[in-house]
Amino acid sequence: MNSHDLKNSLSELKYPGIHKTIGELKLLGDMKVVDSVAHIELLTVSDESYLNLKKLIEQNYSEHFTSLNITKKNLAKKDMNYGHSQAPNNRAPYAKNIIAVTSGKGGVGKSTVSVNLAIALAQKGFKVGILDADVYGPNIPRLTNTDMERIKWNDDDKIIPAQNYGLKIMSVALTTPSMDTPLVWRSSVAVNALIQFLEDVAWGELDFMVIDMPPGTGDVQLTMAQELPISAAVLVTTPQLVATDDVSRAVMMFKDINVPMAGVVENMSFFIAPDTKNRYDIFGTGGAEKIAKKYNIAYLGGIPLDMQIREASDKGEPPVALGNSEQKKYYKDIVENILQNSAFTL
Repeated sequence: MNSHDLKNSLSELKYPGIHKTIGELKLLGDMKVVDSVAHIELLTVSDESYLNLKKLIEQNYSEHFTSLNITKKNLAKKDMNYGHSQAPNNRAPYAKNIIAVTSGKGGVGKSTVSVNLAIALAQKGFKVGILDADVYGPNIPRLTNTDMERIKWNDDDKIIPAQNYGLKIMSVALTTPSMDTPLVWRSSVAVNALIQFLEDVAWGELDFMVIDMPPGTGDVQLTMAQELPISAAVLVTTPQLVATDDVSRAVMMFKDINVPMAGVVENMSFFIAPDTKNRYDIFGTGGAEKIAKKYNIAYLGGIPLDMQIREASDKGEPPVALGNSEQKKYYKDIVENILQNSAFTL
């Protein structure tokens, strides 16, 4: 088997766990066959993906060659001279505006809000990208029905983002062999991955980049504030006291690092019984409005605890795109309030 035959054969090899070939995923670099030794370069992002692919190639091609020399391409090191929150870098000069969506704690529906706000912006004619920065709990692919996609590279060695609902989408979940692959990363590795997604993805020109932050007030939030000129932060909470306690800390963090805040969204704000139409304040009432008043930021609106919203989101059918008129209005009204309460470049 010569170099040409080897490349053609490897290109047709199925990547483990997904219905794509490694050729389609553009995971093959340089390769040549010299004296019955195959030298194969792989373009995988993670070490785990490299080891999985190396094992697969060894299982299928060892008998054809005296030996296999399978290596991972060493990409040029990124400039990791971090900025400062007072004078941040701009690793996304292609985006006119950057909206960071965050929460004080997990489980409040932050990712669902991020996706629907991004789509609502796209529906207004803006060019919008969404970056899933919640690397340990990446939900954006499922919510946008792109969870079966895997990353590809273009001819300029840039990662091609997934696309759906008028959005360009990037998530670490698109780089793993399967959806249940855990990312057991230290924060420094997670931050480096996010820097790569900012700089090595073919985003094109964007009017808005929406970043779905992880919950809390940790390393990713600080790094994003240092590496990007964030135009506005949107904070998501439920009315529950433990949630508003945590979002208060997020408010103070953004104040401390001088990130402007568009305001606070109250998710799971109330429940309307489908049979009686009675309203129930399951998690309490008025929590987000109290936060807004206390810290002098805008209350952007509330979204109910709605079974249809939950079911549609689980199926990758965002309510603002495919829901009824009432469901769409919740998110569209919040976007209008965000646009009114922030200094965007439009």
